[in-house]
Amino acid sequence: MIKKRLLLSLIASLAILFSAVTIQPSVSKAQTTGHDPVIFIHGAGGIGASFYSIENYLKTQGWTDNELYPIEMQDKTGNNQNNAKQLASYVDEVLKKTGKSKVDIVAHSMGGPNALTYILKDGGGNKVNDVITFGSPNKMVTSVAPLGTDPNHKILYTSIYSSGDYVVNNWLSPLKGAKNVQISGTDHLGMLMNSDVNKLIKEGLNGGGKNTN
Repeated sequence: MIKKRLLLSLIASLAILFSAVTIQPSVSKAQTTGHDPVIFIHGAGGIGASFYSIENYLKTQGWTDNELYPIEMQDKTGNNQNNAKQLASYVDEVLKKTGKSKVDIVAHSMGGPNALTYILKDGGGNKVNDVITFGSPNKMVTSVAPLGTDPNHKILYTSIYSSGDYVVNNWLSPLKGAKNVQISGTDHLGMLMNSDVNKLIKEGLNGGGKNTN
């Protein structure tokens, strides 16, 4: 009787071991999709932590900590030449770390012109998928959303601006070829903690921007 129990136990153990070796667990959709890493660019006098609210919102929508990268600009004046060069190095570091080929960019205020300068002049033309700016004086750099230099992909743009923004003139924000959205009820800094802005950023990161050039 004891020998029979030992035999049955051995058979059961072998069956479990065989199953573990031959049956592979299925991979969930969340494990196979993922997002492009998101680079957050603050404005003049700003800090990377100013995107705290937006980052938390995106994490409730499926983004993870290792997909969100707020850059801390060394030049707090918003200087395009200096910041675009720092951004170029930072993007390369993030791409190497994540193994991705392109990033998305979310930029507030002077972060928008910094991003556009990077795309146009500092090697970002083939390293960016989606660009979302808000409260940004984009026309300081260009009035047309740059297509990028990747022949197989056009960069998509969303420009968000508020009628209550008294820091950046609304005229400076829209770009030809971008999805331009005017909102109300918030000021320049308030856009960093606004539910409408959050939703528009999410849409832009999911390919909801536009570039028809």
